[in-house]
Amino acid sequence: MAKGKGKGKKDAAAFRTVVDSRVERVHTVRAGEADGRRLRLTGYDLLTGPWYTPLTFFYRDTLDGAALRDSLARTLRRYPLLAGRLERDADGGMSVVCNDAGVRFTEASSPGPMRDYGHGLRAAPVIGNMLREVSAFGVIGRDTPLLKVRLTRMRGGGSILGVLINHSLADGGSTVAFLESWSREHLGLAWDAPSHAREALDELGRPSADPVTRRERAFIGVGRLRHLTTTLRAGSNKLATVTTRFGATELAALKAESQRTLTEPGAWVSTNDALTAHLWQVLGELRARPADAAEWLGLIVGVQHRLGGALPASYWGNCVSNSWTSLTAARLREAPLGAVAREVRRCLESNTEDKIRDEIAFLNSYRSKGVSRHVMSVRAPDVAKTAISVNNWSPFPLYRIDLGAGRPFWYEFPDLPIPTVHIAPTPEEDGSRDVYLCLPEADAALVDTAPWRERLHAWSGAAVGH
Repeated sequence: MAKGKGKGKKDAAAFRTVVDSRVERVHTVRAGEADGRRLRLTGYDLLTGPWYTPLTFFYRDTLDGAALRDSLARTLRRYPLLAGRLERDADGGMSVVCNDAGVRFTEASSPGPMRDYGHGLRAAPVIGNMLREVSAFGVIGRDTPLLKVRLTRMRGGGSILGVLINHSLADGGSTVAFLESWSREHLGLAWDAPSHAREALDELGRPSADPVTRRERAFIGVGRLRHLTTTLRAGSNKLATVTTRFGATELAALKAESQRTLTEPGAWVSTNDALTAHLWQVLGELRARPADAAEWLGLIVGVQHRLGGALPASYWGNCVSNSWTSLTAARLREAPLGAVAREVRRCLESNTEDKIRDEIAFLNSYRSKGVSRHVMSVRAPDVAKTAISVNNWSPFPLYRIDLGAGRPFWYEFPDLPIPTVHIAPTPEEDGSRDVYLCLPEADAALVDTAPWRERLHAWSGAAVGH
């Protein structure tokens, strides 16, 4: 396992020196065409705010900057939002003006060589410097690019590609879909145009007739002061990231153990359910909270397929919700793995079409009242101390983003302001999972010690069917 923050200061300082001494050239990439339309963002888009999400890919061979800019310009013709600018609507919502103002593409050369990034060496301590993230407070109504790309060529070969997309335009799935489109365009392969019909999502809103569904909404409206206080509190969290890999055999053993301890006839859980349950249990043991304390689990959930085909398969934008479940600390620690995995599965299955349609209607109502900025996750005020959120990216083809220099050998996911478990595919795409544990610094330090590494991988030597 490897930590993302607090790793050898000498090592990080040396790499910062390499980064800071690079030679840069900044380009503006445009599609070369614009219709000037104003595309109004949905309630799901507005939930995130105009923050940026960085992803960073590491390639053994050197990428061609000029060729990348050419293929990016062609790709932007089908992704006009990324070359546009954010504007505030009269009711407090936001829209993207598709004016082809352009994408910022920075090329840099580093005197340092490419290093063996991965679990043993994460680049997280310097990723922010490499990408030069834009503050969310300087985006709306400004000439600020919504997509930034940074290509750093390393001495002796190899490239680091940083991609920064404004989260108000795209969730994780849509971000990767754009990268796939760019990759296919660059390689001369056919690809389907995305749908930017935001109204298609808005029109699906319908308040639920079920009082339980309404009562258990994943989002709430709060006052301005409470929203600001919660946001500032999240920004003050001191977190660190630890990464580790669960092999395919280990995952199979976890699933087999979950199935073995299920008590309901015909009950079923997935591999990711079993992994999520195991991680939740281990972190619950590590936190050692009082027996009757509530331990919350949040799941980031894609909602498109839950809408029964009512939304175009090619829809591009934010289309994720979240759902929550809880167990007492004692129950979480003591329950069989299968029981906890089944609770994870129930939490996922609670995202019914009725729940999602009700959620869309709820978010739209706040947008129409001009107070969409006051909506937040129902667990946001106390998530840092009582909950862990899980974001499963394992189905995404992160290691197939070939931009002319083969596949990346590693990619970095950003540290987040709240405790989060990020599950990702591995470079070999062999059924294993890379797990990023973004935790309070003290918990991250503890989970990276030998006893907790052993507890985390207690099933690594177990036979399937144990």
